Amino acid sequence: MDQAIADVRARAVVVPLARPLRTASGEIPAAPLVLIDVLVEDEVAGSAYLFAYSPVTLKALVALIGDLAPLLRGKTIAPAARFAEFERSFRLLGKQGLLGMALSGIDMALWDALGRGLDRPVCQILGGTSAALPAYDSYGVVDPVADRARLEASLRQGFKAIKIKIGNGDLANDIAAVSGVRKIIGPAVRLMVDYNQSLIAPEAVRRLRHLAEFDLHWVEEPVAAEDHIGHAQVRRESGVAVQTGENWWFASDMAKAIASGACDFAMPDLMKIGGVTGWLRAMGIAEAAAMPVSSHLFVEASAHVLAVTPTAHWLEYLDVAGKILRQPAVVEDGMVRPRGPGLGMEWDETAVARYLI
Repeated sequence: MDQAIADVRARAVVVPLARPLRTASGEIPAAPLVLIDVLVEDEVAGSAYLFAYSPVTLKALVALIGDLAPLLRGKTIAPAARFAEFERSFRLLGKQGLLGMALSGIDMALWDALGRGLDRPVCQILGGTSAALPAYDSYGVVDPVADRARLEASLRQGFKAIKIKIGNGDLANDIAAVSGVRKIIGPAVRLMVDYNQSLIAPEAVRRLRHLAEFDLHWVEEPVAAEDHIGHAQVRRESGVAVQTGENWWFASDMAKAIASGACDFAMPDLMKIGGVTGWLRAMGIAEAAAMPVSSHLFVEASAHVLAVTPTAHWLEYLDVAGKILRQPAVVEDGMVRPRGPGLGMEWDETAVARYLI
């Protein structure tokens, strides 16, 4: 596309979650999001959002994206070229943290703009199709008694896999949660657990040896994300496959983790792996390692990149932005289909105004 970028705009919202997300580290009752719009002339050409984790980061992310905007004004909507320019600009500083999130979000918005301009879904621009993808329903910490109705509703939606978070108590608490959920969903539905980095390797091995009888599809981040040695130990000694990757910063982090034997499955996060452009690099590394790849958050955009990932595994269904979209992601028989044009997102400006910070 030869359209010139006029500006990049960022706004912050805090959006209530249909299911407040409890983890071993605390509770997230609402989603702090940064909405990014790429403007051509006076019109929105492409959009994306960031999940800021904490409202504390919202002001800094909005300001940072505003400071990056002059580096884009007057340039064409060419995501790979803009990504390469950012890499050169920030090579000495590095791209981790808030800067990495901002660059990834801008990249996603540029891909959305490219797709909208061509009136095609991003997955088709990348050479794929809009075929439906298998998704798992992603929960926080659950109480099998109090949350039984919600889990049964997930089964009625056709989900063939459920993920729950554990580690908010002792081993007995983990066993109660996992065994209770397994009884509700039955033996045919995949069950994943996520410790959210709350353990050290020996304790993770000890707990997982007790939980393995419940046929766990994977354990996610049982130890600190950067602890590749610990993850490798859990893989060797626990009897449960290890999933990690949501905290990898760009494809180089992924390559290091795979080389160290840290995981059986990979789960890049679009906001940390480098947006769509970074994902394309990461999926090549995964293919070379025969590594199954699942997504983390960003259900709308993740559907597009998983659609062209050679070793695509599961799409995580965790709807954090649906309340501010005109058409939230749709689950059909446990599947999610990428939509267009672009990434298939359009803000509901009335809702945005309601939750604006």
